[in-house]
Formats: sequence, structure tokens, C-alpha cells
Amino acid sequence: MKNTNLPASHQAQMNLAIDRQAEIDGIGMGVLSDGTPFLNGRGLARLCGVHHSVVQTITADWSSNKPTVTRIQEILGTHGLGYSSPYTVVQDKTGPINAYPDGVCLAILEYYAFDAGQHVKQEALMNFRLLAGKALRDFIYTQVGYDPDNHVPSQWKQFHDRMSLVYNAVPVGYFGVFKEIADMVVHLGQNGIHIDSSFVPDGSVGQHWAKHWKAAELEDAYGPRIKYDHNYPEYFPQALSNPQESNCYPEAALGEFRRWFREIYIGAGKFEKYLTGKVKDKSLPVSFAQLAVASYKDQKLIK
Repeated sequence: MKNTNLPASHQAQMNLAIDRQAEIDGIGMGVLSDGTPFLNGRGLARLCGVHHSVVQTITADWSSNKPTVTRIQEILGTHGLGYSSPYTVVQDKTGPINAYPDGVCLAILEYYAFDAGQHVKQEALMNFRLLAGKALRDFIYTQVGYDPDNHVPSQWKQFHDRMSLVYNAVPVGYFGVFKEIADMVVHLGQNGIHIDSSFVPDGSVGQHWAKHWKAAELEDAYGPRIKYDHNYPEYFPQALSNPQESNCYPEAALGEFRRWFREIYIGAGKFEKYLTGKVKDKSLPVSFAQLAVASYKDQKLIK
């Protein structure tokens, strides 16, 4: 798991997203895509026994020398932590939210349990005793159903689940399209574009490759293609017709496939045309298609 003790400003630069999220007894919580557990502002306020406006004030004063903020940052320092901002802005279903990492949450909780003078809160003291150390992190992980030791980030889950079903499905001596375009899927994912049930590029690749296979009479050079059972994960709409017969091709033709995929499917614009079609039928947003095309133009594979 990545280092979750980075300042929030650094985390924001990593384009973090919400991996898991829940609200338990009025406390909004979740896990970011790098494994950082967090509370939202209202959840943090409820945990500390203060009004939401108190957390907003601490946030607004974070770069000041005001006593409350200074003491909270001193508490962070005793744990080897430092944050240039107390939260990371991330998107949820309703819009942007402020995600306060567990380190910041515990420091603010400790302040209201022991150091807030006449504003010390018994609720904060009780919750600090329950959640000090790694307990808050473990509590959030448990409540949202996140296993940091055995976890596929949500944005990669559909690719992972599809790959696990097809990895060993193709007979020995042959190759299948989905496995062979995994590099493209990973490349797109690294640029923030992840496959789902509406974005299944191997279907497009497979159709165009099959046409090329016949038009170029590649069976004469490499031998016949055969069928194998291809299955989609059960939560994909396409799974209703599992198992689906798909073509697989002799391994001897793998070099020709890779040349064709690089020079024709990507380079000659078939992939861009596939994305345009997906935008027209409203399966993909325009921004998605633009980002996908730009990621390949950067590699000079699309003119």
C-alpha cells in the first residue's frame, strides 16, 4: 500500500478518488484509492462532539498561528505527521467533499479530548480512548468492508475480474484478444480511463482483427483459428449470455496481431472511431474519449 502519511496537498496531486464510502451513526467515512482512511467534515465533527462549523473554522485557520491549529499541528508532529492542508478534495456521488485523513482526524480528536480547555468534550475523550493509534484506521476499514492486505482498487476491479476469467481459458498454443490488449487497458487505466461493462474494447479489436484475418488470408500462413468459451463477470450485463464463443488464434500469428494492432487499429484510427461511436450512443462521455485519444497521441501512435 502507498504511503498514506503524505500531506494532503501531495495527495491531491495524485488524483485520488473514493474507493469505499459509508455513513455509520451519522459519521461519514471512507477509503481513498491509495488506501487512506478518511472522515468527512461532518463525520469528524460528530466524532469530536463539536458543531460542523468548528471543523470548518479549523480548516480555514490551518495556515495561521492560532492556538487551536498550532496545538493540533503539534500533536501531528508528535506522530511524525505534517499536512499542508487538513483534507483532500475528492468527488462523491453528490459532488466534491473534503476527506480528512485518519491522522488529522485523530489529532483533532485528541485536541478536543484533552487540550481544548473549557471546550474539552467528553464525547471526544470517549471516542479517543476507543480509536487511538491504529484503531480509527481499522474501524473505518471494517465499516466500509476494505481489506488493505487483499484489495483490488475499485477502478481496476472490472479489468481484474475479467482477466481472472479469461487468463487460462484459451487453449495452449493459441492467443485471445482480451489478454493480448491488456497493455492497452493498463495504459488507459494509468491515464484515468478504466474499462467497465459499457467500455469493452476487446469486442471492437476482435471484430476488426477477424476481418483482417480473413481479408489477408492469414489462415493459410498460420493455420486455422478455433473457438473457446469466454465468460464475463456475473455483474456485467453481457454475462447473461455466458459462456460466449470467441475466436482464438494460433500463437504463430501473435507477431502479426501486434503489428496490426499497433499500426492499424491504433495508428490508423480504428480505436478513435470506436470511441466516437461510444460517445454517439451515450455509452461514454466526450471527456473520456478525448482523454483516451490524447493518451495515445502522446505516444505518437495516433496522427
